[in-house]
Amino acid sequence: MSKARVQRIKDWARLIKRDVIALWLAARDPRVPWYAKTIAAVVAAYALSPIDLIPDIIPIIGLLDDLVLVPLGIVAAVSLIPADVMADLRVQASSQLKPTSRAGLAAVVLIWIAVALLAMGWLWPYR
Repeated sequence: MSKARVQRIKDWARLIKRDVIALWLAARDPRVPWYAKTIAAVVAAYALSPIDLIPDIIPIIGLLDDLVLVPLGIVAAVSLIPADVMADLRVQASSQLKPTSRAGLAAVVLIWIAVALLAMGWLWPYR
């Protein structure tokens, strides 16, 4: 892989991280419409969660959420936020430390528990 391609990938990853923090800020900004805040909060909570819905150790599928779902969520949320507000939030995000999301963590853990309970019910049906 060429150095230029590696640099473009690093730049893209840096922009994704900045936009996730900007969405985290957007979820709390009064200038952002409620529906955009909702999507921004969901995307930021998931992206900032310390665990993934699909663990990265699962080959190929485990990386799809990081490479596909998060960027698509960012695009969806950013498209709902006024451009001038998003530009301001991106500037703020550039100087902010990366937060973590306890809500995202809780949501992912609850989803995994629900999946485990459904699997147990399917494997050991009541008689």
